[in-house]
Amino acid sequence: MKRFPVIGVLCISAVFGLSACSDDPSPSEEATEAAADLCTDLGALKADNAKLKALNPATATKDQIKEAYDAVQDDWADVKENVSKLREAERAAVQAAAEDLKEGYEDLPGDTTGKDALTQLQPQIQKLDATSTAAAAGLQC
Repeated sequence: MKRFPVIGVLCISAVFGLSACSDDPSPSEEATEAAADLCTDLGALKADNAKLKALNPATATKDQIKEAYDAVQDDWADVKENVSKLREAERAAVQAAAEDLKEGYEDLPGDTTGKDALTQLQPQIQKLDATSTAAAAGLQC
């Protein structure tokens, strides 16, 4: 098996970061989990399709074909569900990052200099950049 699923999940995890202090998953954590689930489901789909493809037409029974076909269809349903979850999680992560930046900007004192404002907003700016970049990038399984 290729190393891409592991590398992709690690990259996504690194981009979003994980919060060990919270019981409720953040939108970034949900996106990371959805991406990992989708990669797992895509791997299962590929494996089950390979099993279907490997059946010998001369010896395969109709039951064997149906069983392999049903496995592929189940995998496809899982893929469709997790694609939807991933898109929603990515949207939520970008929205949360944009809202954090808005709140940070609105909380700046009126007499804050440009330099101080940028310094104080840097974490929110970087978070929005990372989440929007991750949402725009293709899935790296």
